[in-house]
Formats: sequence, structure tokens, C-alpha cells
Amino acid sequence: MSLKAKEVATQNGQPEASYDTIETKLTFRHYPGDRFSHESLGLSVEEVGDIYRNMLLQRRFEERSAQMYGRQKIGGFLHLYIGQEAISTGSAYAIKPGLDSAITAYRDHGLALALGMTSNECMAELFGKVDGCSKGKGGSMHFFSKEKGMFGGHGIVGAHIPVAAGIAFAHMYKNDGGVCICYLGDGAVWQGSFHETLNLASLYRLPVVYVIENNQYAMGTAVDRATAETDLFKQCVSYAMPGSLVDGMDVFSVCQAMRDHVDMAREGQPSIVEIRTYRYRGHSMSDPGKYRTKEELEAKKNEDPILRLKSYLIQESLMSNEELDVLDVEVKAEVAASVTFADESPFPPLEDIYEHVYTQEDFPFLT
Repeated sequence: MSLKAKEVATQNGQPEASYDTIETKLTFRHYPGDRFSHESLGLSVEEVGDIYRNMLLQRRFEERSAQMYGRQKIGGFLHLYIGQEAISTGSAYAIKPGLDSAITAYRDHGLALALGMTSNECMAELFGKVDGCSKGKGGSMHFFSKEKGMFGGHGIVGAHIPVAAGIAFAHMYKNDGGVCICYLGDGAVWQGSFHETLNLASLYRLPVVYVIENNQYAMGTAVDRATAETDLFKQCVSYAMPGSLVDGMDVFSVCQAMRDHVDMAREGQPSIVEIRTYRYRGHSMSDPGKYRTKEELEAKKNEDPILRLKSYLIQESLMSNEELDVLDVEVKAEVAASVTFADESPFPPLEDIYEHVYTQEDFPFLT
């Protein structure tokens, strides 16, 4: 940063020092698509196959969930992750399972599956059944798994952002080396909780990465119609932390970016990652998506992260078309089986209504 005096001419022609200028140079990391390979990331052929399978599982799970919602097997809200699978899966290969934590908003199915939660427990939760990951009490927006470090699924926009700071503080307090990744949508950036929390995270040097999943539309409003500064990663400047921009349609770019930012977090440096992606379905099942054109949607489908990885697998001779077709059949069968599992699972009994609410077993309200 440099300071320079600015001179202005007065009426009598004599220059007079009026004010100083402050010049700053800001640098951000950019992770474009098609820059990284499985080899540069140190991923084996088997791992790349697993990444593709997981992304495909998320896609087929969400497609079947939409069908079950139409058949009224699923109630309440349902926000699908179709198009954003590279973010959840790329992130999962950048953290330490069992140590690190993740928390997100209401579009949480993809992240749950990426972290290793089963199709059965996720579908059962959508059906409100006792074998669901939240015992049938949470539904679509409240997936949870202590074992996988999945702290939700939260329905209120921006409300989980301070919770992520609390989880990160717990990691720091315990000195266990863990990191918390917090996912939020582009619309949540303008909640006060986002700004208050980032300030505290920077002050306390919390081990947290805030990931803005910019899918271009906050519910139904395009980013450029709602946001004066459309480069959301630049929000990091106000809180003295690093910020990066990532192509969210390329799983390898996401993985590399998240590895770098998770490493920063382990060293006590919180940061912001804006991952630009695109959702192919409406904001929720009740959204017809009339705020965007068919031409835009069709053009974006050419960037589909799953098709992109599929092409890579074939071009690099890592998997054949035949093997990929067999994999798709297996994934569809797994999701279909999860529907049967969820259908046959019982609803939670009424007496369980106060279970899993309080940690303290003798809480006065219960006794």
C-alpha cells in the first residue's frame, strides 16, 4: 500500500495539497476449468472412478427424489443439487474424513452423499422415516451425521454461518487439527450473519473455509440484479483474509482449490472461496424457473460437471463407455433400492418427539 499527495490547482494558479490517495494491490487466486488433472492432484484411477460414481449417485438420487416428491412420498420443501455435484465431491477429497466438519444450508443432499452418508439413510429421511439420518424428524433440509462430520442442513438463510464459526472454534479449542467447511449460497452473502461472522473468524483466526456456491440465482433473482459487486470472493478484503474464484463445473479445480484453502485453515487462516456453478432445476420443487431462458439453460448444460468428467475419463482411457454404462446401471439400482428401503421403514413413534432434542438427559422440561 502506498500513500501519495494529490495536488489541485487553486483559483490563483498556485497548487495546494488537498488530500492524499491510497493505492492498494489486491491478489486473488483463480482456479479455472481444465487446468488440473487427476495426476496433478495425485489421484489414482480408482479414486477418479469413485469421484465420478459419487457425482453420478448424487444426480440419480436427486432425480429420483423429484419423482418421489411428485408422488407425495416426500413432504415439505425439496431443494435439488443437480448441476452442483462437483463442489460437494471435490471438497470431500480435500478434507480428512472423521476429523474435519462440514455444514451447509438447505440444499444438502449432495454434500451428505459426498461425505459418505448412505442412499438409504438419506432417502428415508426425505420420507420422514425412523431409519433416516435424522430419525425422520428433519426431512430434506436437515440431514445430519455426527460420524461423517455433517452438521446439517439448515433451513434459515445465513443462520448456519455463525454455527460454522462455533464448530471451527471447537476444533481450535480442542486443538484436534480439524477444519470446518461452511457452504452457503450467493444470496446468503447479504445476510448480516455472514459479515459479523467473517469478522470474528478473522479476529480469532478460526480454522474455517467459507464456500460461496454461486449458482447464479438467489432463489429467483440473478446475481447481477441483486449484487453491486458480483465478484463475491472480494468480500474477503473487508475481513483481511484470502479469497479465491473457482470453476465449479470442474471437479478437479474444486478439489485443488479446497485442498489449498483447507491447508490455510489448518494453519489458522480462515478464507473465502467463491465457486461458480449452475443449478439445472428450480430453486425448489415449487419453482418453475421462468426467470431464465431456455437458451441459457441449454447452453449451461454443455458445462455439466458429470458429462465433463465422463469425457475426461474416456479421453484419458481411464474408463470405457461400456464400463461407465454399467456404473450408471449400478447407481440407478442403488437409488431404486433406497426408495424401497425408505418406503418400508416405519414412521417414528410419537413418544420419540422429545428424543434427540437435549443432550442433558435429565433436562427439567423432560422430567
